[in-house]
Amino acid sequence: MLLSSTSKRFDSIGQLLTTILIFIFVLALTYFATKLTAGLQKGRLAGSHVEILETYKIAQTKYIQVVKIGKKYFSYVVCKDTVTLLGELTEDDIAALGTKGTEAEQPDNIRFKDIFDKFRRQ
Repeated sequence: MLLSSTSKRFDSIGQLLTTILIFIFVLALTYFATKLTAGLQKGRLAGSHVEILETYKIAQTKYIQVVKIGKKYFSYVVCKDTVTLLGELTEDDIAALGTKGTEAEQPDNIRFKDIFDKFRRQ
């Protein structure tokens, strides 16, 4: 009788450990599959000569974007169904914006608290 109940306990513990190990295996498999997919997507986009330098939201579904295509800079209005070219920008325009596509200085450490306080005051 005692041997039978001990055996059932070991079976239950074995099933629990097996379930945990399978869960960990599936979790690890999912993690590596996601990393592999992200790497493939990044590799596919890395050869692209299109870079979005800055995006500014002007309405719920409308944005102004500064885009670097090759060695030229353009500004676009991106809406839900359309994309409209505003014009071509010069290097001086980009430097005035202070975007990452130029050598203009950017603050290295922007604190979240400062940004949050700025929006809270509005």
